[in-house]
Amino acid sequence: MANILVVDDDKAILDLIENILSKSNHFIKKIDKPEKVLSEDLSFYHLIILDVMMPEIDGFSLCSKIRIQVDSPILFLTAKSDEADIIRGLGLGADDYLTKPFGVQELRARVDAHIRREEREKINYINIGDVKFLLSSKECFVLDNRVSLTKSEYEISEYLALNRGQVFSREQIFESVFGFEKESNLNVIAEHIKNIRAKFIQFSIEPIKTVWGVGYKWD
Repeated sequence: MANILVVDDDKAILDLIENILSKSNHFIKKIDKPEKVLSEDLSFYHLIILDVMMPEIDGFSLCSKIRIQVDSPILFLTAKSDEADIIRGLGLGADDYLTKPFGVQELRARVDAHIRREEREKINYINIGDVKFLLSSKECFVLDNRVSLTKSEYEISEYLALNRGQVFSREQIFESVFGFEKESNLNVIAEHIKNIRAKFIQFSIEPIKTVWGVGYKWD
């Protein structure tokens, strides 16, 4: 069971999501006024679902405000399938997106995949050059400096690092990291990689290399 926060100004959508996810024994907190999220104890939630198109505070703005407070996965619920909007959301710290209208099974699959990632128990750490992965707490450090990766960015980095030197396509990375298949714009993976690189370059390292026409590897 997980604690899930769902934010949408459409009460019918809130009720629908609650009905779907509560059948998996998740606790669902529904908020129809996005400004109320800022007064929530966000550390209580294992997953946050945000609608993009909301009055007063849209999902993009809300994500940027709360991402600095919480590291749980954030999933965007959007009627927009435009690639630029998807990339914008991922750049603000979201981990995934679901396009309206969505299917019951797809919603469950997305949520369950993120929850499984959160609940995996890992007991060790690995050092790869100057990069250290704390596998139990899902943190990454360059020397003694913490790299502020989102959950998805961490999982992609860990996956590539644990398979150092091997080249993986975007399809392979998506399936291995997220644990389910979907019809999706695989540029999502490219955008995550771009964000990961931007964060590591602050510490003067570039561990992820592009193998043109094939995919990515941890060098």
